[in-house]
Amino acid sequence: MSDILLVIGGCRSGKSGYALETAEKIDARRHIFVATCQPHDDEMRQRVEAHKRQRSSRWHTIEEPLALPEAIQTHASPDTAVLVDCLTLWINNLLFQFADSRPDEMAIRTDRMIRALQEASGPVILVSNEVGTGIVPENRLARMFRDAAGAANQQVAAVATSVFWMVAGIPVKIK
Repeated sequence: MSDILLVIGGCRSGKSGYALETAEKIDARRHIFVATCQPHDDEMRQRVEAHKRQRSSRWHTIEEPLALPEAIQTHASPDTAVLVDCLTLWINNLLFQFADSRPDEMAIRTDRMIRALQEASGPVILVSNEVGTGIVPENRLARMFRDAAGAANQQVAAVATSVFWMVAGIPVKIK
């Protein structure tokens, strides 16, 4: 297994910026940004464009809202730095796609992603939101999201070589 870094924190805590800054320091021939966001409105499209402008020209972006394990398997190699932003949007996409028809799909795909990380032969940085510090959501779908994101975060943290918690733009090493 190669170096796996999980950058986790609350919304607008500086996770993406820190992950990008860290990834830029990796001496690799290629830098792959795996974007999981599916922008469904103009405001989200503007956010995506702002994120793209933050990346230097060395980055190649792959938009992969569902097949994240396969993207990691395909691109993680000794000469490539992979940055995944973000796991919670990926979980959201899986819920949107499979919650009613195949509710076990989130766990299946999370297991596949963990295997892909364990087999990665190059560095992978993953960004995720911590969802366990708030109140219990009042509806079923929100609770499903919280549970799936929390489970995925725990599994990734368990296999990660390092984990940083972002607080007000400050990275705090927790593993």
